[in-house]
Amino acid sequence: QVQLVESGGGLVQAGGSLRLSCAASGRTFSGNGMGWFRQAPGKEREFVAAINWTGGWTRYATSVKGRFTISRDNTKNTVSLQMNSLQPEDTAVYYCAAGRTPFLRTQITDFSSWGQGTQVTVSS
Repeated sequence: QVQLVESGGGLVQAGGSLRLSCAASGRTFSGNGMGWFRQAPGKEREFVAAINWTGGWTRYATSVKGRFTISRDNTKNTVSLQMNSLQPEDTAVYYCAAGRTPFLRTQITDFSSWGQGTQVTVSS
């Protein structure tokens, strides 16, 4: 099982940027597809971005496409989410997740390991 720890969340004004990082450890990392999800208070956890095991393929939720960029560095066992042009609707706890396969996945059930989450708050 992969252990994941997110960091980089915080408070930012609308239009600002944050970069989230996810440090991974455990049995596997480079062989897993990875993803970012977020959950706002009172709402269901939703897909944000995903990346395959090599980093050659990515997918984004429509709401963040063009603003967020997911990347990974398998030599450092890290996954990042660069978030630009942040809006209040982006306010949520962001979770890093390790997929069950090396490939792109977007459903919660396709991910087997989860970080503890990091809070992102965007003020207007």
